[in-house]
Amino acid sequence: MLLGQALGLSAILFTIGVAGVLLRRNAIVLFMCIELMLNAVNLSFIALAQAHGLGGQVIVFFVMTVAAAEAAVGLAIIIAMFRHHRSVDLGNVNLLRG
Repeated sequence: MLLGQALGLSAILFTIGVAGVLLRRNAIVLFMCIELMLNAVNLSFIALAQAHGLGGQVIVFFVMTVAAAEAAVGLAIIIAMFRHHRSVDLGNVNLLRG
């Protein structure tokens, strides 16, 4: 895959993720869109690493570590929110009220 094609695909995936974060109110969909954005960034780092050296591949490991930690904490928050409110719709949940 050429560098331009990989960066174009990465931009499209990142745009879909941003649109999902801005338009959807379901916590699980929001969570998946954030993961999609992180994977789009990983794709661009790998594509640029082929052209400019292995530094991008090292950064991908750090991004994957952050994504794994975010997945664990994010799913725990979603489960706690569902147990308390019986919904994962962010429009119905006000976390500042007890």
